[in-house]
Amino acid sequence: MLLAYRRALPLLRIPFSIYLMPVYWFGLSALRGPLDAARAVGVFVVLHLLAYPASNGYNSYYDRDEGSIGGLKRPPKVSEELIHLVWLFDVLAVGGAALLSPLFAALVAVYLLVSKAYSYEGIRLKKYPFLSTAVVVVFQGAFTFLMTQVGVGAAASTILEPTNLLLALVSTLFLCGSYPLTQVYQHQEDRQRGDQTLSLWLGLRGTFVFAAVGLLSGAVLMGVAYWLRGEVRNLLIFLVATGPVVFLFARWVWAVWRTPAAADYEHTMRMNQVSSLCLSMAFALMLLLTHL
Repeated sequence: MLLAYRRALPLLRIPFSIYLMPVYWFGLSALRGPLDAARAVGVFVVLHLLAYPASNGYNSYYDRDEGSIGGLKRPPKVSEELIHLVWLFDVLAVGGAALLSPLFAALVAVYLLVSKAYSYEGIRLKKYPFLSTAVVVVFQGAFTFLMTQVGVGAAASTILEPTNLLLALVSTLFLCGSYPLTQVYQHQEDRQRGDQTLSLWLGLRGTFVFAAVGLLSGAVLMGVAYWLRGEVRNLLIFLVATGPVVFLFARWVWAVWRTPAAADYEHTMRMNQVSSLCLSMAFALMLLLTHL
């Protein structure tokens, strides 16, 4: 029996949750006051080691992908043990969040419920390209940005401060640009399941154009927010850190324009890895410099 659970565990895709780290670091870097390091670690554990894996596992349980998925090139077959692990991680995520604050626990519960509506066959938001995209970019962007700040105990006045809300919107714009890119290699499988994803609706070239507009809009708004906050240093850090991301994205676009087959799993994962690492390092550096 334990062997069956061990076989199901990879479908939680815990390492893949690391790709969502930039929003966590971004939310912390936007806080100007003292930061409770222990609470910050607790929030990281709840989100990246419990909530996100539970969401990933639930998605895998209903999708039953046979081809590559985010973080797994050859996913194992789905079994009933997977849903047992999902429920366990759900309980641990909400319970762990409750140890930090009741409000944080409530927000984590809302996040988990929304993520299930995305995949659950009775609702399956994934079938609706615009609604599903709006839900994902809001909840994995601004909602998580603000939820992170609630989790570490930031004051309501800090969280609701206009430029902080502007940066929360930036996180959603970045997700809006990057999210369709994670779908480009799954067009055939999504079409077979009847899931009309945004990337499938846009087509390959349209996906990359949409991504470029979303990411550029986020970068411009971030510049405005940092300027209003008098944090030009943070803007410079961001521009330097995203240099490799822009270069890799441009090279990928060029490759796809010449050969559509370049919109594959390997290129998508490489883009995710580089962008996540560069952005996380940038926001972590901003956080460090702010609190030195």
